[in-house]
Amino acid sequence: MRPLQLLFLLPIIFLFSFNLKNKEPQIIVQNPKSQTEINRDSLIAFAKKHVGIPYVYASSNPKKGFDCSGFVSYVFGKYGLTLPRSSSGYKNIGKNLKPEDFKVGDILVFYGYKDRTIIGHLGIICEANGMHSKFIHASSGKAQQVTITALDTEHYTKRFYKCVDVLSE
Repeated sequence: MRPLQLLFLLPIIFLFSFNLKNKEPQIIVQNPKSQTEINRDSLIAFAKKHVGIPYVYASSNPKKGFDCSGFVSYVFGKYGLTLPRSSSGYKNIGKNLKPEDFKVGDILVFYGYKDRTIIGHLGIICEANGMHSKFIHASSGKAQQVTITALDTEHYTKRFYKCVDVLSE
């Protein structure tokens, strides 16, 4: 192999090996626009247009359905942000908020049903009021669709892990 060919292959080999080691990115927040240009209310208005779309595991396709992380990544993706596609990718992402600092457009992160060490669900705050906020999410529960739910229901308060702001980073 010629040195020039090797020079072109090295970056490809590096990127390929890096991707094999990191199956799930710890944090991916990319926004080509300034973070302040994203209007939180318009983000929520866009999200609410999807209420009623069915829950479909491992989907981020509005024509077929969403799972929770597919819905979150789809909504933020329309505003130029690339977020993890799996709920587990939200364990170490964003700026953690106190309940009094929750804002529309912040992401709620929940543990799974049975294991309190695994992230199992996500939603986007659509009405901010601390631990009495409401959030929009793709629910695999009774609703089986994109729906709006109160955070202060026992089902969600006991699974609450954190709320993060990915728009002000």
